[in-house]
Amino acid sequence: MESELQKLPKPETTRPSQPESIDEGSTKDDRPLLKPDPTNPQLQVQSQSSSPSIEELEKKYAPYVRHDVYGIMGRGELPWTEKVLLGIALVTLVPMRVIGATTVLVVYYLICKICTAFWAPNREDEQEDYAHTGGWRRTVMMQSGMFLSRVMLFIFGFYWIHETYQPINLNGNSNNEDGSKQQAEELERPGAIVSNHISYLDILYHMSCSFPSFVAKRSVAKLPLVGLISKCLGCVYVQRESKSPDFKGVSGVVNERIREAHQNKSAPIMLLFPEGTTTNGDFLLPFKSGAFLSGAPVQPVILRYPYQRLSPAWDSISGARHVILLLCQFVNHVEATWLPVYYPSQQEKDDPRLYAENVRRLMAHEGNLLLSDIGLAEKRVYHAALNGLFYQQ
Repeated sequence: MESELQKLPKPETTRPSQPESIDEGSTKDDRPLLKPDPTNPQLQVQSQSSSPSIEELEKKYAPYVRHDVYGIMGRGELPWTEKVLLGIALVTLVPMRVIGATTVLVVYYLICKICTAFWAPNREDEQEDYAHTGGWRRTVMMQSGMFLSRVMLFIFGFYWIHETYQPINLNGNSNNEDGSKQQAEELERPGAIVSNHISYLDILYHMSCSFPSFVAKRSVAKLPLVGLISKCLGCVYVQRESKSPDFKGVSGVVNERIREAHQNKSAPIMLLFPEGTTTNGDFLLPFKSGAFLSGAPVQPVILRYPYQRLSPAWDSISGARHVILLLCQFVNHVEATWLPVYYPSQQEKDDPRLYAENVRRLMAHEGNLLLSDIGLAEKRVYHAALNGLFYQQ
């Protein structure tokens, strides 16, 4: 793969790339975003004297900047035509879509309830799932889950999904210097799907295509309806470190699942977002190398959400506001590019950071994405700065 990557033009980057440390627990930081206290006089004086302008913030934190008509944080001044469209959608589309989405969720919950009745979940390393259930139970859960996920996307306005599959050259190398037809025949057995992360809608799309497992908060398992569904998906739950000597940690469980999926076609495949947070869809952040520790081949997927009014990207806007505005859009669009399965070289297997960076460079080149070296920490700073400017107004 290295010889092939050397031929690729180096993608643009917002700042010089810096080495990335291995993050074995590749999950989002769940600490709340800092919000300034608008009643603090000292803070007001400091903000007036040292607050950067919007233009400066957008240049520095470009991967998180919204460019749709709803403006910064979805609170921009709207033209009257957009207000009219929102008013019409709020009284027509939104109620129907809420009822439709709720119906789909309840139906799939009941399917999962029936399929898991009188069946003990798989319990290993303090994880619990039904994804390793075999026979008709697993088939029904997967097929109905994929179908209803597509129905859910349809309800949200994604009537058509444009998918592109890049074929592998069977007469030449696949992804590395040792590529062969045998590897090409193993295209259906990657250990994980590696995708850029733009929105919560990413998960719905991947559920409609491959019904993968993914990393989630431990609290998700306890949510009504969604909790059981996440167990049927085989989610790996983030939790506090255990004192048990056999405790593997999230990274250990994930990489074990990746190896299992690569070796066993019936095992649930993992979906990984190695950026660790969402962007506006024009950039690729540094990849966490913890997802590449297993050395198994991965399936790169590039997502895009073309838009005219609202960007489906969930970056600098609150979740509730974004969902409501999304439901108000008459039509939404998503495009997916499936690259050939990436088979790492021995050097990449020995160096997870190299493996992660090479996959990232390939995805940036094929998806015309810009490379950025900022991450979740800078995103928090950007959000705090936006909140500060908002409270000043």
